[in-house]
Amino acid sequence: MAAELHVELVAADRQVWSGEATLVVARTTSGDIGVMPGHQPLLGVLESGPVTIRSSEGGTVVAAVHGGFISFADNKLSLLAEVAELADEIDVKRVEQDLERAKAEDDAEAQRRADVRLRAASAAR
Repeated sequence: MAAELHVELVAADRQVWSGEATLVVARTTSGDIGVMPGHQPLLGVLESGPVTIRSSEGGTVVAAVHGGFISFADNKLSLLAEVAELADEIDVKRVEQDLERAKAEDDAEAQRRADVRLRAASAAR
């Protein structure tokens, strides 16, 4: 069994992250899932939530992901997201303003997106 897996995190508009990892944790419609090298093949639907990637170099990459699919086979993991952004790309002050606006407008979907972005940003710190 290999000690790492190849990961591709792709959003509709760009490749967000690509590299070798030892563990990826993502939220699916069936709950949170951790994928390590040698995992059984899988295909699932991604829920909005932070995705955590433990890179082979020892670092941790966190991204806010909103919808999409997760697929794993032959030690290759693909995360195909509708929207995804790395935690270090997130402007926390702007997201906090977006959250306040969403609460004032009683927009549950916008609140959920802002919450996921804030959780991803705080998990990376």
